[in-house]
Amino acid sequence: MKPTTRGTLAAVVTGVAAAAVGAAAAPAAAVGTIPVPVPLGGVSKSLGMEVPRLGMELPLPTPGAPDGPRYVEGRLLPDRALPQVPVGGGLPGLDLRAPLPHVLGDRFDHAGVDAPAASLRTLAPGLSVDAPLTAPNPRNFGLPGPKLPQAGVLAPVLQTVAGGDLGTGPGL
Repeated sequence: MKPTTRGTLAAVVTGVAAAAVGAAAAPAAAVGTIPVPVPLGGVSKSLGMEVPRLGMELPLPTPGAPDGPRYVEGRLLPDRALPQVPVGGGLPGLDLRAPLPHVLGDRFDHAGVDAPAASLRTLAPGLSVDAPLTAPNPRNFGLPGPKLPQAGVLAPVLQTVAGGDLGTGPGL
């Protein structure tokens, strides 16, 4: 086996092992998100004091299949010439705990914000147009007649339910 082949194989095995360990250590809190812990332990040890604990969840947007154009009787162009594309994903999540020394008593207290990742459903804007001609008319020797052009914009859609929690308590 050549040295370049061995190096490539070692890099692939290392990447797969790191991905497997990362997936086993911190499972995603919500489907479609990636947990991102922010390591501040070294800062805490080097400064000799408590530092905030921070973790985030980043969403993974997943595009869906758009509804294709539809034929409508009496129109030359299909309805929804530019279809709306659905995209599902999530809002980012946040988990933050910051120390508040002796604010609520003798113990080391904390303030915390917990905003879990929430699902998000969107539809991109679409376009519906019609030509300035009617369908072919047999009474007019098969020729189309003139009419006013039509154009419409399909509004984008955004649906989500977000939540969060703000609180204080003992310990970090």
